[in-house]
Amino acid sequence: MRESVLLLMGPTAAGKTALALELADRIGGEIVSVDSALVYRGMDIGTAKPSAEERARVPHHLIDVRDPEETWSAADFVEHAQRLIGEIQSRDRVPMLVGGTMLYFRALLDGLDAMPAIDPEVRATLRARLPVEGAERLHDELRGVDPVSAQRIHPNDPQRILRALEVYRSTGRPLASFQSAPVGTVPRHWRRFALWPEDRECLRKRIAERFDRMLASGFTGELRALMERPLLTASHASQRAVGYRQGWQWLSGEIGPEEFRERAITATRQLAKRQLTWLRGMRGHGLEYLPAERVRVEDLLDGADR
Repeated sequence: MRESVLLLMGPTAAGKTALALELADRIGGEIVSVDSALVYRGMDIGTAKPSAEERARVPHHLIDVRDPEETWSAADFVEHAQRLIGEIQSRDRVPMLVGGTMLYFRALLDGLDAMPAIDPEVRATLRARLPVEGAERLHDELRGVDPVSAQRIHPNDPQRILRALEVYRSTGRPLASFQSAPVGTVPRHWRRFALWPEDRECLRKRIAERFDRMLASGFTGELRALMERPLLTASHASQRAVGYRQGWQWLSGEIGPEEFRERAITATRQLAKRQLTWLRGMRGHGLEYLPAERVRVEDLLDGADR
């Protein structure tokens, strides 16, 4: 077990945190967060960030490593995760990579080619078109030149749409072609587990209940504090996370409080659906799928021993 690296992935609200904490206690693990929102400071409630008590109980990494005005990419994640894996193993402990940002898991497992330089003129032209034509129109354009990226990127995700179009217009190659390292290079002792909800309606209810707990825990105050930061805007990557994007719309007067709640819950459910689509597409990566509603720590220990 001490030579293992454990990967635990799954959709939002599937129970990854509680399971990972119990497993870490059992095996002497340290948790490396695989989450594109937990990296940001000041975004605690809306990201369901592990509590101070949980982080004191088990060492956590890649949490609170960026200000929300800063950027964080899949390449950043891979660089830090690879370093952390070695450092944790040097302490005779088990690296546990836990989270729901499937792009990061895919980048770690498959590797990332060096991303191309973007032509500044291409970038400026595309970004000038966004407020005029809208994200859906640009998404339609992306579907015509890079259908793989268009399938993966939501039509209401303008920054990722722009990124994919920038890559194609600058290089003539789709974005996926820069993420095409061959599968199968992961060492055998890297054990990969995926929590798979058998009851989708139960997951939908858990998502709604969790968001209501966030509201009761002060999520509104967290949103207001973020909006008061002088350099932070709704267009920053950190503020496009589910819940935060809708929060900016509410506090800016675009929607009312009830619509904010409904939009945030709907967006989180859509995120879970996309995460499950990613997991389904990773069946060739040696994942062991475990039923989220009845998984036990022993199931992961048995799988890690094989």
